[in-house]
Amino acid sequence: MVMRLLVAALALSVAHPAQAAAADYPKPLPEEPVPATALLPAVYPESWILVHDLHFGSILDGRVDVVDTASTAQPLKGIVRAAQFASHLYSRDKHEIYTAETFYSRLTRGERTDAITIWDTATLQPKGEIVLPGGKRYQAVTYSGTFQFTNGERWALVSNFTPAQSVTVVDLDGRKVLNEIDLPGCTFIYPTGTRGFTTFCADGSMTSLVLDAEGKVASSKTVDGVQDIDKQPMFAMPAMVGKTAWFVTYYGQIHGFDLSGDTAKALPNVASVGTAEGGDPEWRPGGWQVIASDPSGRLYVLMSPHGREGSHKDGGSEVWVIDPVKNVRVMRIPLHGTGFSIAVTREAAPHLIVARPDGVIDVYDAATGAFVHSLGASVAVSPVTFTVVP
Repeated sequence: MVMRLLVAALALSVAHPAQAAAADYPKPLPEEPVPATALLPAVYPESWILVHDLHFGSILDGRVDVVDTASTAQPLKGIVRAAQFASHLYSRDKHEIYTAETFYSRLTRGERTDAITIWDTATLQPKGEIVLPGGKRYQAVTYSGTFQFTNGERWALVSNFTPAQSVTVVDLDGRKVLNEIDLPGCTFIYPTGTRGFTTFCADGSMTSLVLDAEGKVASSKTVDGVQDIDKQPMFAMPAMVGKTAWFVTYYGQIHGFDLSGDTAKALPNVASVGTAEGGDPEWRPGGWQVIASDPSGRLYVLMSPHGREGSHKDGGSEVWVIDPVKNVRVMRIPLHGTGFSIAVTREAAPHLIVARPDGVIDVYDAATGAFVHSLGASVAVSPVTFTVVP
């Protein structure tokens, strides 16, 4: 009896393949036009961030991902192509993204061209290019301090390294290079005042420069002894609260610098991330982009319990929240895995964004530290730095 039923079922499927297919498969999706494109909003929502996605497998392949941290269904909104060692900036008012990048005429060799590419935020299409002279743009794993705005976002400052160090001043509105400024022994750019920048130097000093209307140095001032390079070296990427830059050192001190005037001023009080039990051997900051801020001025520091000599890039398992003015730790946030870089969105209810070494991006409630959701590892291959939308 069982055999007869099996034979009958087999005969039915052979005799009526169309009926079997219809029963097994749902209605097919309608055909879509190719290519299919969509527009993004010209001004990005405050839950969006830009993620520098560093593809370690190729010196050519890098990108800037436009990501909605509030969406788990479709967090990746678009991609801007950029060389692996590119840097980027976002202008809310101009509706533009800028990438400072390098190309070669034979892909991996040949004539070198450094350029700033200008992208439209809605279409993510290039709308202009400014060629940088000399083939000297600083190429390293992404730091925010290698490419910055000044002069009300009308100009950009580009770090150079040959290994001589300098800064190229670029008129973004006029689409032209204005000047190059030598910075012997000093590196990274921190916008200062209305039309200038500050740089930190290898001897522990900092120099602030004011630029004239042609992008040349109108005045400069050096302040000695603002950083103890040997005992308390600072991570290069600060957290900004208004015009105050907050830096954390390898050993957990927090130093603030007022960048509102023509000359950067070190704030008199030094804060600390504090201490805690369970260190093996001790708690220290660690990772790549290790400090962030929220709109209220609280600081978020990525911390590892395995702090030791040379551990400053290892990442961390917690984020400690600090009030730098009162010099108190207000919260500890345990992470779902090791964090590598962090940022805090500028939403009304801000979120802490954490990149993990495996490419996963996680989202936490910045006010409570509660885990909200994960964007997974499909948004970016190697998320290195975050740029929050102001």
